Amino acid sequence: MRSKVVTKEEALAKIKDGQTIMFGDWHGQITADELIDGVLEKGVKDIAAIAVSAGTPDQGVGKLIAAHRVKSLATTHIAFNPLARDQMFAGELDIEFVPQGTFAERIRCGGAGLGGCLTPTGIGTEVEEGKQKLTINGKEYLLELPMHADVALIKAWKADTAGNIVFRMTSRATNSYMAFAADTVIVEAQELVEVGELDPDEIDVPAPIVDMVYVKTGEKKPFCLVWQKAIEKAKAKAAETKAEGTNNGRIDRTCGDRISLCKVF
Repeated sequence: MRSKVVTKEEALAKIKDGQTIMFGDWHGQITADELIDGVLEKGVKDIAAIAVSAGTPDQGVGKLIAAHRVKSLATTHIAFNPLARDQMFAGELDIEFVPQGTFAERIRCGGAGLGGCLTPTGIGTEVEEGKQKLTINGKEYLLELPMHADVALIKAWKADTAGNIVFRMTSRATNSYMAFAADTVIVEAQELVEVGELDPDEIDVPAPIVDMVYVKTGEKKPFCLVWQKAIEKAKAKAAETKAEGTNNGRIDRTCGDRISLCKVF
């Protein structure tokens, strides 16, 4: 079976100025960081980005926004990236805000070859401006058109050489459906295995959907940097209260549960 494993340079050769690119991540977390860094280094510009959020200035699509490489962004929110907000108000970045459920469904429609989806979400708000409305059984719906991309940059936990990939925890959130909605699907995998090593029942996206697999070479990072920071803060607080003798150094259960999620990814 032909190997789909490529070098970073081979993957980046598919990414060009002016393309529509989907960034599979979760608010800047669990993203194809090394490929995004490569896009920055290559100087790709005028990107029409599709991502669940604007990331942060130093993570995910936020890196490209910070470098003024993104001309438009379809997203659910930009709260974690003040640079996206500033560029929007300055007229430098065109942002389409999409309700999160609608965002997922529009991408699913793009991958399934459907003409769109009907949803009541946004009726009577700015979301409905310029969109077709239909009345079905006495209820109004918006017709939301599918989203599709030239390239999808997907982050996987594991991949085999044929291109079968496995996600981990919340990395499924946007990576899973974006992988089906682009002409070229490039995966950045944390770990590479041989064909046959993945349990068929654990494969999230099958090989025929994936065009290229790039294996991450740099330092592994915590699975979720946001939770990692929260844990570090909680540990510091626990140490402080232990020294004061107020709670015997106990870290609350919620924080303890999060520790298990913040493994390297």
